[in-house]
Amino acid sequence: MEELKDTQNEPDFRNLAIDRVGVKNLRFPVDVREKSGGTQSTVATVSLAVDLPHHYKGTHMSRFVEVLNSHGPVLDVKSLPRIPSELQARLDAQRSHIEFRFPFFLSKAAPVTGAQGLVDYDVVFEIDSKEDVQDFILTVCVPVTTLCPCSKAISARGAHNQRGQVTFSVRFNEPVWIEDLIALVEKCASCELYSLLKRPDEKEVTERAYDHPVFVEDLVRNVAALSDEQENITWYRVEAENFESIHNHNAYAVIEKAGA
Repeated sequence: MEELKDTQNEPDFRNLAIDRVGVKNLRFPVDVREKSGGTQSTVATVSLAVDLPHHYKGTHMSRFVEVLNSHGPVLDVKSLPRIPSELQARLDAQRSHIEFRFPFFLSKAAPVTGAQGLVDYDVVFEIDSKEDVQDFILTVCVPVTTLCPCSKAISARGAHNQRGQVTFSVRFNEPVWIEDLIALVEKCASCELYSLLKRPDEKEVTERAYDHPVFVEDLVRNVAALSDEQENITWYRVEAENFESIHNHNAYAVIEKAGA
């Protein structure tokens, strides 16, 4: 076979290293391990990158996809760290960065009738690797219901409520389950969300929210307080946004654990 020119390996004389170069928005089927012991098939949007020394003209884009395919479709917090290590070895890099974004589904029973429905949550696995040191951050985006304590306190009839979203990111010293992080967040809201509710269920969740009013400030503090009780969570960032029902703006709060 005729030897083809390898342009990427040619020298570059501008003396400028590149922080990250690679591929992004690559959709890839994955099987995510579930706490129950099974796996869930979903589709991840993947980004893979490495640093590029100043003396190389370019990187080898095909190798990113080769590494991804070589590890198969099963995705969990134990096997994922092998991918950035292999990227560094294959591409002669000191640093690598990988990101997997995917929808994760839970089947939830309505609180009164028990009607089953699927609820989807956005999940992100992100690893930044430098030589042999890896920084793994797991993020879950959890939709919730919040009911305004002030509105309840000053109104003769009812209180305004809205859907909110909590973006909960953690570092950990022992593997954590996606399902456990979702449950932790939902416990801190006025009420969790469901995809299927009959009339008795709707009455129940409406009254439950009314009995558990939370400001956006309460929501992030609640999640942070529960996170502090988890020995395997070493760092967290809790971001909450309420899509206000009586204002033309959103309410927002964030807490990040110091020292990480």
